[in-house]
Amino acid sequence: MSRHEGDPGTGIPSFEFELPNVGAGPDTLSLSALARDHSFVVLLLQRDHYCMNCRDQVQRVADRYGEFRARDAAVVSVVPEPPERVREWHERYDLPYPLLADPDAAVGERYDQPVRFGVLGDVSDFLGRMPEAVVLDVRDPERVRTLYVHRGTSTFDRPDVDDLLDVIDDAGEAGTGPDRDR
Repeated sequence: MSRHEGDPGTGIPSFEFELPNVGAGPDTLSLSALARDHSFVVLLLQRDHYCMNCRDQVQRVADRYGEFRARDAAVVSVVPEPPERVREWHERYDLPYPLLADPDAAVGERYDQPVRFGVLGDVSDFLGRMPEAVVLDVRDPERVRTLYVHRGTSTFDRPDVDDLLDVIDDAGEAGTGPDRDR
């Protein structure tokens, strides 16, 4: 689980990031910008550019992106690679949501994305970095809440799209955070 989970008093600065976006949306994207326009943010932290399971995941989410939008949720995929390499994903898959390049893996570090194999895993994302999915409730930017964290233990270990949508539905039904008029 994330070190932020269960800390409803933590505002945007604790979770903030700003990265180059090669997908849909502005050229640079930050969590605070997403929070201004959405109630929920789903972060898909990928392994690397070559990961076929990562590519499958972003396509499965893209196929159902309308369901996220209907729930006022933004989906953002973060790939720990330079923009030139990540741009290849966008050109190939034409994702309807932001695709962020994070060559320093700073967002993965901030969100405690798992890395296997110790020093060897730290040196090579291909060998060590595991996928992670995070759902944030950003309805109140002063009290961002981590609703869900799935830290993969293998390249295949990822949440189902239905699981992510269920988390958002449960939070919406609970009525946590102020309502936004959209």
